[in-house]
Amino acid sequence: MSESFPPTGFVKTKSAMPGIEVYMPRPPEEDGREVVDFRCPHCDGATAYSTDDGGLTCSFCGYHEAPQVEVVGKGAQEFEFTVETVERSTNGWGEERKELVCNSCASHITLSTEMLSHTCPFCGSNAVVQTRAPQDVLRPRFLVPFATTTEDCRKQTAKWLQNNWMLPKDLQSLARTTEYTPIYIPFWTFDARTTASWRAEVYNTNAKRRRHSAPNWKWERHFLLKLGDGDEVWDWESGAVSLFTDDMLVSGSSQLSLTLLSQLGGYQLGDLVPYTATFLAGLSAQAYEVDLETAWEHARRLMRARTKEACQKQASAQNMRNFSMNLDFSEESWRYILLPLYLATYRYGDKVFQVMVNGQTGVIAGQRPVDWRKVGWILAGAFLPALLFALIAAVLLGNNDDIGVLFGLLAGLSLIRWLFFVFNTLRKAGKMAKG
Repeated sequence: MSESFPPTGFVKTKSAMPGIEVYMPRPPEEDGREVVDFRCPHCDGATAYSTDDGGLTCSFCGYHEAPQVEVVGKGAQEFEFTVETVERSTNGWGEERKELVCNSCASHITLSTEMLSHTCPFCGSNAVVQTRAPQDVLRPRFLVPFATTTEDCRKQTAKWLQNNWMLPKDLQSLARTTEYTPIYIPFWTFDARTTASWRAEVYNTNAKRRRHSAPNWKWERHFLLKLGDGDEVWDWESGAVSLFTDDMLVSGSSQLSLTLLSQLGGYQLGDLVPYTATFLAGLSAQAYEVDLETAWEHARRLMRARTKEACQKQASAQNMRNFSMNLDFSEESWRYILLPLYLATYRYGDKVFQVMVNGQTGVIAGQRPVDWRKVGWILAGAFLPALLFALIAAVLLGNNDDIGVLFGLLAGLSLIRWLFFVFNTLRKAGKMAKG
């Protein structure tokens, strides 16, 4: 079939001869974007172009500030678990993006085509390969926009690195030099109602049995006190529970520590807005690595555990055996969304540490190195009182002075206190290093 006339890219122009039509190549469109004064939160640039969608794009680094859009919040559309809904879901990002594949941690991050990043935001490695981002993954339907800036992250990090004496002194300089990468992280949200009936043998006493079964047990308290504990027996008890779980979040990324994510304080899904590709202009994003089916199985396990706990709380006592539960799921639905996160990696000594900042609330979580030499000196200093009391007690008791018993008791108490201090210090130090 021949190409339609006029060819693509040609427009009609004025003809010098009547009855003859003349076409010319379409002239390039003038860039009519309005230049406005704007302070970029990433590079501190002071100039930006207003884009067609009403947002702002920095002319220096490409950072994009999305336009004000309608907030749909928790009323954002949810989808049932059917093959049809998955097949009808739109794929791709809505525009061409490139993908950064890290040879060190195997993470996959998508970038705007104009971005020139060559560093992995998850591990800080420069051993990366750029490819074209695949368009066969589900497209996110909603996201929570960034509400914090990199300057907020640095201020929060400076405070975070000052609140513990076990940290190295020179760690403060990292707060000023650490580079934060804003990135949208994939999450699944799940809704479901769990309905369960349960049965178990509960370990009780006659007094507790009577109190549990009597609706007016408070009026019979005097009688119950006379009964005492009585014989210990196992009673069969049963009950039913119905729980509705709303917007359970499951991370779609396998590169982030679940421990650190849990320390970020969660996200407020009341700020959800419809997804458009312009939100990702100049920003990094990660496609889901944990697919819908795997994420849903994880969510079901959490819902099952919550329902079991609710069933066991209905029993008259928590000491039970032969517990059984019949569980049904209903009203199941899901969403695929993006949530804002700042990532930073820094090297201290021969180790790499990761820091996360909630891009919506500014809450920080991460790993911090421990100055073990400082910890050792502090623990040794804290042991001195116990050692001093023990020496005084030994001298006094050697001279048959009864007051030496008092100093021996003080030495013992000081030792016990020191042991508790050692245990808590080592526990906190290990938690800081692991995040």
